[in-house]
Amino acid sequence: MTDQPVVNDETSRLQKLADDHLEGWKRAKADYLNLKKQTDKEKQNIAQFAVAQTVTRFLGIYDNLNRALKHVPAEEREREWVKGVEATRKMFVDELKTIGLEIIPTVGHPFDPMKHHAVSNVPNTGQPSGTIIEELKAGFMAADRVLEPAQVTVAA
Repeated sequence: MTDQPVVNDETSRLQKLADDHLEGWKRAKADYLNLKKQTDKEKQNIAQFAVAQTVTRFLGIYDNLNRALKHVPAEEREREWVKGVEATRKMFVDELKTIGLEIIPTVGHPFDPMKHHAVSNVPNTGQPSGTIIEELKAGFMAADRVLEPAQVTVAA
């Protein structure tokens, strides 16, 4: 009956070895899943960055459309070509929204140094201090990231 302790020792040793292998496999699986999550997030960030880089090259078009419309005399506002330029600007904004870009709100909103760049301060405007009174150049965000801050004039 001396075989029984040898069998128990061998069974214990094999059980411990199996438990060690199982723990190692669990750690490896957890490491793999974490790496997969990190890689997926990095791929998503790279894709967002690529889109943002591409789109920022077209943002000047939006600014030029705004500048052109700002200088149209009041008596010309109902002309068909002006309506066409306004429709083009709206279509451009709608397309930006479909790819996840938003225009940063400006006029009438409080100045936010994370989203706005104050080009000038104007005293005695009748507006509360720190309120944006004019947008000089539009700003854009993708998700919660500022791609380009809005250039604004702020009430002092």
